[in-house]
Amino acid sequence: MSLDYPLIWAGLIGFAVLAYLLLDGFDLGIGILFPWLGGEAEQDIAMNSVAPVWDGNETWLVLGGGGLFAVFPLAYAIILPALYAPMIAMLLGLILRGVAFEYRWRTVRGKFLWNMSFTAGSLIATVAQGIMLGALVQGIEVDGRAYGGGWWDWLTPFSLVTGLAMVVGYMLLGSTWLILKTEGALQELSRRIAWYAGWGTLAFIGIFSLWTPMLLPEYMERWFGWPAIMYVAPVPLLVLAAGIALFLGLRRKAEAQPFIFSNVLFILCYIGIIISFYPNIVPPSVTIWQAAAPDSSLKFLLVGASVLIPIIVVYTAHAYWVFRGKIDASAGYH
Repeated sequence: MSLDYPLIWAGLIGFAVLAYLLLDGFDLGIGILFPWLGGEAEQDIAMNSVAPVWDGNETWLVLGGGGLFAVFPLAYAIILPALYAPMIAMLLGLILRGVAFEYRWRTVRGKFLWNMSFTAGSLIATVAQGIMLGALVQGIEVDGRAYGGGWWDWLTPFSLVTGLAMVVGYMLLGSTWLILKTEGALQELSRRIAWYAGWGTLAFIGIFSLWTPMLLPEYMERWFGWPAIMYVAPVPLLVLAAGIALFLGLRRKAEAQPFIFSNVLFILCYIGIIISFYPNIVPPSVTIWQAAAPDSSLKFLLVGASVLIPIIVVYTAHAYWVFRGKIDASAGYH
């Protein structure tokens, strides 16, 4: 029996994108929260909590984007022209944030400028990611084998609300990460922020659960058609359970539980997007198999991926293991 190489690669790229959302989500969230973290000492601790891992987290973004170009060239050729503006904004935000991360520690007089740059870069990148997600979910117009829409098709009420939702979701990830990694006043402040961000995240999940099926008939049939609704019903039930577990952890002042279940919420939302999209990679009209490169190319690339991806996973896990535990307030990023 021959392997379904396009489906395997769709799973690998989907895994890379999810890994990026979870890993880079909390450090982008810390950047968004930066102005509300109190004094300079608290900001230093927050930044030190992600200093060993933030650049490695973005490896998954490179893997996802590069994989899309190599494995699904038709999808790449359609999606990029549709999303040029928010994609460039995201990259500029990530660059600004990365530069601020390095230079913030090299100056005293201009530190406030790099603090603002760190927040601005994180916010721009997050909003751009949300807008790109919203534009993809609402569907991309395809003409033959090329993008058939206009320059501003990505800018809609749905995509703008998705951008706002991404900001709130990353704030939840960032605040629960600080609960896990810090102590004292900063941890208590993070717990209060997580409480509000948690309610905001659940509210947005509810909004999109009702709004998304109205965008395309395929989505409506997938979520509310019979008997499909019987198969997808566990997803919203699991979202409800994860939300309860999140707030129970916050109420009990648990440290790991809020972070774990905020990530579970993101994973469940991601599963919901997959349910809506499958078998399309560019909704509503381009399937995984239509967009894929020839099987011979996919086989060749899979050999390299079978070596590269385990190395990235092991390296990432090792970095998080080495820098586990609470942040030492006396330590610094150099």
